[in-house]
Amino acid sequence: MNLPQDLKYTNEHEWVKVDGDTATIGITDHAQGELGDIIFVEFPDVEDEIEKDEPLGTIEAVKTVADLFAPISGTVTEINEALEDSPESVNTDAYGDGWIVKISIADAGELDELMSAEQYGELIV
Repeated sequence: MNLPQDLKYTNEHEWVKVDGDTATIGITDHAQGELGDIIFVEFPDVEDEIEKDEPLGTIEAVKTVADLFAPISGTVTEINEALEDSPESVNTDAYGDGWIVKISIADAGELDELMSAEQYGELIV
């Protein structure tokens, strides 16, 4: 199982990479494996305010549709437009080209509520 140590994780199988006051968010390698072949990603709009634990989009796979939940609160600054044409990037590179949104972090304290790679690894075994 691919679990980068520099990321934070949620119970809902999202990951967060922090760079200054920006957080990049995607779904974990485990989640994409459970969903199967991803065929569509629905994004929030740039400048949308998102609240921790609230849905911010959906991920559609051949066999199901899953909500994407906001791991932290903030304002959407960028969406991964490449996924509009190549949603399968979430399957092939969940932690790289398959990122979904970037947000400006509203409350850095919320990051402390997320799991480490070790904690997430224990959740999914």
